[in-house]
Amino acid sequence: MFVKFLRENKIAAGILTLIRLYLGYSWMTAGFHKLTGGFDASGFLQGAVAKPVTGPDGGPVYGWYVNFLESFAIPNADLFNFIIPLGEFLVGLGLILGCLTTAAMFFGLVMNFSFILAGTVSHNPTDIFLGAIILFAGYNAGHYGLDRWVVPFLNRTFAKKGNAPAGKTV
Repeated sequence: MFVKFLRENKIAAGILTLIRLYLGYSWMTAGFHKLTGGFDASGFLQGAVAKPVTGPDGGPVYGWYVNFLESFAIPNADLFNFIIPLGEFLVGLGLILGCLTTAAMFFGLVMNFSFILAGTVSHNPTDIFLGAIILFAGYNAGHYGLDRWVVPFLNRTFAKKGNAPAGKTV
């Protein structure tokens, strides 16, 4: 019942727009400050490896994530210095404009979970909660945004090319 309300109700679409704009502003400003302020993730990544999230036994809870950071993220810190700020900015832009809203929110949630796995709590739980609402709402979260035109265009385009059955949504 609640999911139907989120996905179909116009009042919900208005509430979702406010949540979307709040999250979008947060993501976009964080990304913008990193893009213009000389962001370097290497210290954060090394700190996450040095002090991982530990359980009651003192061992790392997310050992696989620490291995990922050690074997991939730290050696490729320059890549992360580029994709984190750009990703944050683009997630924010997508949410503010209501363009490809569910995709933007999905990638925002991936980043939020990555920050939590690395041991940073901050406002991430609140962002995950609000982001999950946006993601569950699907198309209705971008109803008062560019998705109103972009999603039908994509549906028509893919249906014409035979990549999706006619009448199915992307």
